[in-house]
Amino acid sequence: MSPDVKTILLAVDFSEAAQYLAEYATLFAKGLDARLLVLYVSPSMNRYTTLYVPAESIQTLVSQILEGANRTMGEFMAERFSGVRAEGRVAYGYAPEKILVAAREAAADMIIMGTHGRRGVDRIPFGSVAEKVVKTAKIPVLTVRPS
Repeated sequence: MSPDVKTILLAVDFSEAAQYLAEYATLFAKGLDARLLVLYVSPSMNRYTTLYVPAESIQTLVSQILEGANRTMGEFMAERFSGVRAEGRVAYGYAPEKILVAAREAAADMIIMGTHGRRGVDRIPFGSVAEKVVKTAKIPVLTVRPS
């Protein structure tokens, strides 16, 4: 019995590599006749409250970031996904968790996401969103290393 892929979650960060990921996701979506959920997760700013930054300043910044991310997502979707059933969405918080929650809520059958290609000591302090998603996802995850 072959897997039935109807919904693919594509996690993007709007870097240059996102175009490359969009091409992969489009290839899979068209080939599998699947719909795409394209997700950008803006990182949480809560850690800055310990630096005595007023909560209202952080909230204003978060609102501006999300407004910009939604505008960028609209442009990204219009430029890259014509002819594909695709929806763009912006979330806020811890990226691995938000990616997994969005995949579950959308009943995604597959996740496509990039890696930054860090190796060895360079990646240890940062961790890897892709690694965390791969280790905890209950569905297949295709990771694409930007060329």
